[in-house]
Amino acid sequence: MKGYEKIDTYIDEMLDQNLEELKRYVAQPSISAQNLGLKECANLVKEMLEKRGFKTEIMATDGAPVVFAERKGKSDKTLLIYNHYDVQPPEPLELWESPPFEPEIRDGRMFGRGVSDDKAHLTSRLHAIDAILNDEGDLPCNIKFIIEGEEETASVHLHDFIRKNKDKLKADACIWEFGGVDHRDKPMQYLGLRGICYVELSVTSLGTDVHSGLGGSIFPNAAWRLVWALNSLKGQDEAVRIPGFYDDIVQPSERDRELMAKLPDVEEEYKSRYGVQDFIKGLKGGVDLKMEEVFTPTCTICGLTSGYQGPGSKTVQPAFASAKVDFRLVPNQMPEDILKKLRAHLDAEGFSDVKIEFLGGEPAARTNPDGPFVKIVVDTAEDVYDTPMEIVPMVGGSGPSYPFVHDLGLPVVTMGLGYPDTKAHAPNENIRIDLYLQHAKHTARVIKEFAK
Repeated sequence: MKGYEKIDTYIDEMLDQNLEELKRYVAQPSISAQNLGLKECANLVKEMLEKRGFKTEIMATDGAPVVFAERKGKSDKTLLIYNHYDVQPPEPLELWESPPFEPEIRDGRMFGRGVSDDKAHLTSRLHAIDAILNDEGDLPCNIKFIIEGEEETASVHLHDFIRKNKDKLKADACIWEFGGVDHRDKPMQYLGLRGICYVELSVTSLGTDVHSGLGGSIFPNAAWRLVWALNSLKGQDEAVRIPGFYDDIVQPSERDRELMAKLPDVEEEYKSRYGVQDFIKGLKGGVDLKMEEVFTPTCTICGLTSGYQGPGSKTVQPAFASAKVDFRLVPNQMPEDILKKLRAHLDAEGFSDVKIEFLGGEPAARTNPDGPFVKIVVDTAEDVYDTPMEIVPMVGGSGPSYPFVHDLGLPVVTMGLGYPDTKAHAPNENIRIDLYLQHAKHTARVIKEFAK
């Protein structure tokens, strides 16, 4: 692809200066789960955007502030870029090789909490904008940023923010916060996210824990009560037993199956990486495994808590038991509907004493794999990575893309600098500097080709 030599040279030569900006960004703690450093980090983001000539404002929500920025360009087309400035807690601290908020470069990688998820994505995109401005003196199209501070805590206020600010956020296409390469270093295009309904179920059967010799024969046991309730949700055949759970789902298309069939078989990789001996439902490798992974809704027990769990024995009958459960949803399941059906099911099964606390949720959202903006992103990637970008119609994870797709009506694409060993959410989170450079160069191409 011709015409990018000057831009690529700038990105290479100004890398160290840009990485210093990233280090400063990562060094600012911004832990949404602990409400730590969010306002300070929002101000830092505002400063970085204003440095590039963006008209920027920090907008209040009922939670963390949202940073909105806009700069006009030569064409009337508008590109919206979504990122988040909040990060996961860094614990366990003892497993970090260098302090999580003191970013350090070692062996071609930068380490620090939030460096991959997703602070480096923002600064790499700003690096691309710097290169374009250096080359042309102006942007080829309008660019808007929406950068929130609650992505790591389910983006609980983002949906309302978007619906209240639809005119301000009006655009023609959207670049999502994450993306990257797979284990083969092939760039991947993830065009859909499953939805989620996350709940905590709890039972209180007594006013206090009781000696199991006293209560075991005559008192109700909260742990057993919860186990029985959980057992009603899903059978050993892996089917969810909540009436109506599957009613609204949209079956995958032949195009979905065609795209999934082109992707590499994941059987051996998953067995090696995760220690999987056998897949559920008797699944083997091939397209059926890949389809089942993302196009089937789930009911997952994420955690169980009750009674004594320390070393040795303690003969106690627990008064309280709780479980964290997530339902991964596919189009067109809605979390509010699943919540109602869950309550109705537990009541019908005789578990009206089981409390449900809704901890967050969002519907699934997808972008047409054959849309023109997707083609721009896919085609420009090959020029940077020297290998075609592969299209994944939907992935198993979740994110707040629904209001971007359905309220703003935007095609949403992924592109970024992630790779399988980035350790996002874990100790020693990191990015590869070579992928950081490639993402900046890819971003520059997408902006310029989109403007045409």
